Amino acid sequence: MSDKSTKNPLNVVVYWHMHQPEYRDLRSGEYHLPWTYLHTIKDYVDMVAHIENNEDVRVVVNFAPVLLEQIDDYAKQLDDYLHHGYALRDPLLSALADPVLSLTDENRIHVIKSCLRANKQRLVEPFDAFITLTEMAEAALETPEIISYFSEQYFADILVWYHIAWVAETVRKTDSRIKNLVKKKQHFTLHDRHLLVEVIHELISGVIGRYKALSDAGRIELSMTPYAHPIVPLLIDIKSAEQAMPNAEMPLASEYPGGLERSKWHIQKGIDVFKKYFGVNPKGCWPSEGSISNETIELISESGIDWLASGETVLRNSLNKSNIDSGECIHTGYTHRDKVTTCFFRDDGLSDLIGFKYSDWHADDAVANLIHHLETIAESCADSDDAIVSIILDGENAWEYYPQNGYHFISAMYEKLTQNASLNLTTYSEYLAKKRKKIALNEIVAGSWVYGTFSTWIGDKDKNRAWDMLVEVKKTYDKVIKEGRLSEEDKQVAEMQLATCESSDWFWWFGEYNSAESVAAFDEQYRLHLSNLYQLLNVEPPEYLSKAFSFGSGDPVMGGAMLPGQSQ
Repeated sequence: MSDKSTKNPLNVVVYWHMHQPEYRDLRSGEYHLPWTYLHTIKDYVDMVAHIENNEDVRVVVNFAPVLLEQIDDYAKQLDDYLHHGYALRDPLLSALADPVLSLTDENRIHVIKSCLRANKQRLVEPFDAFITLTEMAEAALETPEIISYFSEQYFADILVWYHIAWVAETVRKTDSRIKNLVKKKQHFTLHDRHLLVEVIHELISGVIGRYKALSDAGRIELSMTPYAHPIVPLLIDIKSAEQAMPNAEMPLASEYPGGLERSKWHIQKGIDVFKKYFGVNPKGCWPSEGSISNETIELISESGIDWLASGETVLRNSLNKSNIDSGECIHTGYTHRDKVTTCFFRDDGLSDLIGFKYSDWHADDAVANLIHHLETIAESCADSDDAIVSIILDGENAWEYYPQNGYHFISAMYEKLTQNASLNLTTYSEYLAKKRKKIALNEIVAGSWVYGTFSTWIGDKDKNRAWDMLVEVKKTYDKVIKEGRLSEEDKQVAEMQLATCESSDWFWWFGEYNSAESVAAFDEQYRLHLSNLYQLLNVEPPEYLSKAFSFGSGDPVMGGAMLPGQSQ
């Protein structure tokens, strides 16, 4: 790495969190939404390529276990499709791949709507041919009677262009097959579609191994999240939400039955999945949504995890409750009571600049601004060898809003971070390899990286209703298990379905402030998973699961997929 001659260079950790919820119907294996494979071929591939292209880069990357399993499943089903003739279990991917386009009116609408789900400015407008196709698609949705006049060639072309737009920028710049498709522009053949599917297969089947190779070489650190991405503090104690939101309305249920044991299960299952794919136990943990509490830290520490990370507002609330004045420089490691696990906290300002502001800046200006902020922090923390700044954000959702998937920004950011003598780009384990002074927190105010509260997942009418539904199905699950009604095999299947129901993602999307389309999709997914669990338990699902309960009408920034660390 570059010579770090400056006294006490500021330690900087860039921490990317990769996550998609369980989009499969676990009974059939069919995917209801395509975001796992689309983000894989665009974002997870680009992110690993940027690291590979700069040997001096050191970053931390977190993979949610359910994401790893889905990436692996896509790799296997694509291999089965290409080499053994099996059907694909994702409707959009199948539409691209299958020789015969099934063009019923329903399928036509599905393809058109699916191919319009992309950032128009960044993913559509760079390609003239794709603009024309999307304009025709928009016209068809406004005037449905014309859709029957759209030819098979139209659907072949829009499917190819949609997937080209979602291919990683590093691949579009280097892969001759993608370059030739872009150059061809239209009238794509079955061979062209097959070629694109082969590229998608290569990207998906290789991506986990590329991150593992970088980890094995010591160039990145990998970490884990509890298995199905639950909000662990709320599983343990629903009322922990009131610590940061004392006036919030809460669900009717006062507790989640067996939440402590379920939390232990998610943590251990997350560790097991991590070890399956990366061959070692994780040293670090990003608790789902950076959600922590006193009890959560205890559980994670007991599992043998060396470090975890959360949000800045959680830190500030906890410093205040612990009656600690940290001075001008809060950027350091923390401990909780007598636990050995070190806690790190996100710098909301820097992280949110990348997540929400820099996408509209010229890459060089954005990187210069980021470096300036870090140099300012370095000056204020110059007396400490142990100062460390954590830049933590999604590794996928921001880049759809950057030109060329953030290619120029990410490349320049890594270059400047590694070349600046006042900064030391590192990982948490590398930082902890030296003996460090840490500040002890006696109390943690339970919260997440979003606003330092759990308001994104509880406290709203629809979110509270979802919690009560979850509590009801858990009580049914506990009763059936206690009575011994299921075989050991059926019990394991039901437990995995329960884990999916406990995911945080469904609760994120409930509420009027999100878009109607997003709320409808996740409302349906949640009710499907709950219904599936009842059926696996051989219990008739409640009538209310047949009706939507949450309706959106908002237009949130970035589609609601990302939120800032502090309320605006």
